[in-house]
Amino acid sequence: MTTFSTTPDTGLCRHITQRTLGAAGHGPITRLMSPSDLGQLLKPFVFLDIFDVSGDAVHAMESMPIHPHSGIATVTVFTEGRVRYDDPGNGQGTFGYGGVEWMRAGGGIWHGKELTAEEVPRIQGFQLWIALPADLENAEPESRYIESVGTIEGQPAHVILGNYQGVQSPVPAPEGVNYLLVTLKPGERWVYHPPIGHSVGWLAVAKGALNAEGVVRAGEMVSFDASELPITLHASDQEGAVFVLGSAVPHPHPLHLGYYSVHTNAQSLEKGERRIAELGKKLQAAGDRRTESGTTPVFR
Repeated sequence: MTTFSTTPDTGLCRHITQRTLGAAGHGPITRLMSPSDLGQLLKPFVFLDIFDVSGDAVHAMESMPIHPHSGIATVTVFTEGRVRYDDPGNGQGTFGYGGVEWMRAGGGIWHGKELTAEEVPRIQGFQLWIALPADLENAEPESRYIESVGTIEGQPAHVILGNYQGVQSPVPAPEGVNYLLVTLKPGERWVYHPPIGHSVGWLAVAKGALNAEGVVRAGEMVSFDASELPITLHASDQEGAVFVLGSAVPHPHPLHLGYYSVHTNAQSLEKGERRIAELGKKLQAAGDRRTESGTTPVFR
């Protein structure tokens, strides 16, 4: 039984408006948000997967096919386990909890095998897509692998994207977007104060449970009403909670959707998909690009 020693003051905090356990059917991956559903309400956040594999299946994730993107940035974080990257433009290394892969697809990229699991018993984490603003949606792509982002002294949060309480993430994300990775101890209370203009807000729980003016359990995502009020959270008394939380200034454009692309208008979408097709031909001609560590770098 999940219990909470205290409950939020519902008169002074955000209210949950949507909740989902997502759609399974992608093996160890559960799709919590897509551009055609919650992404319409929470843009610039348009897509969120949670993945969770253990044992022999950890390395099965490396069989994911290479696929293209344009118009978005992908943000991959891990709540458990560790992965290796090996990229000609970014060097080699590993990261786990508190690290991030940032990939701004911009005008077009192909990716899917740029990370390989270390010898760990379990891999769990989230992949988020952010719809890029008009001035970046067809820009040159970029990738960053950051082994440890900034933490807030005395607070339980890692600042994956944006700026919070004086801590600036090293990720070169667009302005107006915050994304935090948070671990609360059993019974711990924490309040997130959105920056001015950040009326979009949501969270997704990887482990444990939270009281967020309603219980949110592991594997669940919730969105909050559009306001700039604080988000008040209490971890369960039994096991605490590990979760991601996002807030942002609302994305002002309609979403124009391709199969792997999200753009602000039809012309930009067509340009992105044309570039993807051109890169696809070059990728095929490039042959086997695997590194000695088993990764296949992002193709730009």
